[in-house]
Amino acid sequence: MAHEEAAKSGAGMKLVIRNIGLLLSGDLQRPILDADTVVVKDGKIVAVGREKEVDTENATRVIDANGTTLAPGLIDSHVHPVAGDWTPRQNQIGWIDSCLHGGVTTMISAGEVHMPGRPKDVVGVKAMAITAQRAFAALRPSGVKVLAGAPVIEHGMVEEDFRSLAEAGVRLLGEVGLGSVKDGPTARQMVAWARKHGMQSTIHTGGPSIPGSSLIDKDVVLAADADVIGHINGGHTALPDAQIRALCEESSRALEIVHNGNERAALFTLRTAKELRQLHRVILGTDAPAGSGVQPLGIIRVIAALSSVGEIPAEVAFCFATGNTARMRNLDCGLIEVGRAGDFVFMDGAQHSAGKTLLESVRLGDLPGIGMTVIDGEVRSERSRNTPPATRVPKIVK
Repeated sequence: MAHEEAAKSGAGMKLVIRNIGLLLSGDLQRPILDADTVVVKDGKIVAVGREKEVDTENATRVIDANGTTLAPGLIDSHVHPVAGDWTPRQNQIGWIDSCLHGGVTTMISAGEVHMPGRPKDVVGVKAMAITAQRAFAALRPSGVKVLAGAPVIEHGMVEEDFRSLAEAGVRLLGEVGLGSVKDGPTARQMVAWARKHGMQSTIHTGGPSIPGSSLIDKDVVLAADADVIGHINGGHTALPDAQIRALCEESSRALEIVHNGNERAALFTLRTAKELRQLHRVILGTDAPAGSGVQPLGIIRVIAALSSVGEIPAEVAFCFATGNTARMRNLDCGLIEVGRAGDFVFMDGAQHSAGKTLLESVRLGDLPGIGMTVIDGEVRSERSRNTPPATRVPKIVK
């Protein structure tokens, strides 16, 4: 498991990013900021503004953005990690590092369901969740923040199990419906116990994803009332349009669109959310690793698709994978504002794109070129090995 590093906080470091050409905030209400400089100290953003107006003295690291676009690091709301940077789903090493080169700086587990021999008894479920939480908290693959330890609920669990999981540091439930609990009333009770003890939940939506899994329709989703309607566009098989609309209209929970889902259903969900003036509920994930593999560029591919085919301004589409997810998931990243984590992705239009600017190129369906990623104020990757080459790239000048 190469390229793994212990979690760091950027303590004692001051990063200055200057000469930013376009600053995307991650905030739907104000997606573009009038600023060209961001300052990070001890891993947190301390200033955003014009270079002449902010304190840039005594920097330990200076990055010249070279006129490129700076955005919050992208958040993948739906992954299935197992052990470090290895996935048994496709027997692949380095998948998280590869996603970092797609601009993803934070991942959220929807359950470590691909663990070989995954236990399904209550003691084993809890033990595996605590192990995953501890392991990914202690060691970040390539610096990426993987929020893991997401138990899949099983029959026989009682409130005391959720209380003890929360006390151990577990903050997530894996996809409701991937275990033995598949009915609405039982799921609702367990989701409520989890919520009471500070744990956030996601529910599987749509047809079976692999042999042995089951259909979870809108009635079960509404009854369970999980915090996130996981892959509302199916994983891969989507619900009928009428059921997707019902979930948008009758629930206030997050609408998670994933790369490894039904593209048409993704666009239907987006258009319905827009019609209802509820774009703030839209968040993005990949649902990887999966049978279709690992998609290192999955998040930016969904952004480009929703912007170009879904006719959403590119700066708004980026919010789906940053600020929207951060707010729905109660994260300290995803927005460029004072006090947030210093997690960023530098982008520019891909070389020879028909779009004259990054935003125009994304609106035309092209993927941006990624020039650098930063996590907690520390550079984690430079020019991406996976995206099309960016026209301009940032430079470390100190």
